[in-house]
Amino acid sequence: MRVRTLAVALLAGGLALTACGKEGTPGGSTPAPTQQVATDVKVDGSETFKKIQARGKVVIGVKEDQPGLGYKDPTSGKYSGFDVEIAKLIAAKLGYGDDKIEYKAIASAGREQALINGDVDYYVGTYTINDKRKQQVSFAGPYFTAGQDLLVKKTDNSITGPETLKGKKVCSVTGSTPIQKVKNEGLTEASNIVELQNYSQCVQQLEQGAVDAVTTDDAILKGYAAQQPDVFKVVGKPFSKEPYGIGLAKDDKALRTKVNDILEEAITGGQWESIYNATLGKSGSPATKPVLERY
Repeated sequence: MRVRTLAVALLAGGLALTACGKEGTPGGSTPAPTQQVATDVKVDGSETFKKIQARGKVVIGVKEDQPGLGYKDPTSGKYSGFDVEIAKLIAAKLGYGDDKIEYKAIASAGREQALINGDVDYYVGTYTINDKRKQQVSFAGPYFTAGQDLLVKKTDNSITGPETLKGKKVCSVTGSTPIQKVKNEGLTEASNIVELQNYSQCVQQLEQGAVDAVTTDDAILKGYAAQQPDVFKVVGKPFSKEPYGIGLAKDDKALRTKVNDILEEAITGGQWESIYNATLGKSGSPATKPVLERY
């Protein structure tokens, strides 16, 4: 999908989606749900699941630098965020609790090879489903819907979408797809485009008033807004769509089917919404439930 220091958000073109959550009502006061660990789980025909059983634990590929999504606390070493909670949900439904999970932080460029090599059993980290990647790995999901959006000061009502960026300073990561879209579509003047090395620098510039907006996938932006909900807000008018999936070994159809079943149960049964409210929901932005695209 896109070149970026921090990755994120996702999906569902042309599909009917069900909105959940109330705008301006942070759901972060609710802790992430404790997952009940399943017993006597069978995934017939899955080579990956056989390896998990033999090992006695599940190894999950994640991100560690995305607040609200996949983040490793530098002090405690604990992982948190929406993606991490989805990863834990899947592990529990496969029969493995928190004490039987090993997280491996894998950068975007190394995801396919990690799955091909069997270094991780599955990957949950703002991993956009596309046809090119399907040539090397497979995907369950999508488990989240997102698209390019804008982060602004909470008090700024002048920016309501991409069409209101003229004359505004817009920041994103150097060479990223989001900033290229701003350039290609002439959303603001060339002199107003600011490119930095990572999104945290852009957010700092926004807080200081040096830029008017930060743009990338909305899931990333929600993570920053969740950290400081009284300072920032996500405009909430996505202008691209990205499907985020669970990365799996290419030929393990049995495990892919099982993970899709787990996700579908969570989405329809309320667990997905509870996880969102406890993580990205702290931003105050509403969520949109994804629709699975089984293949």
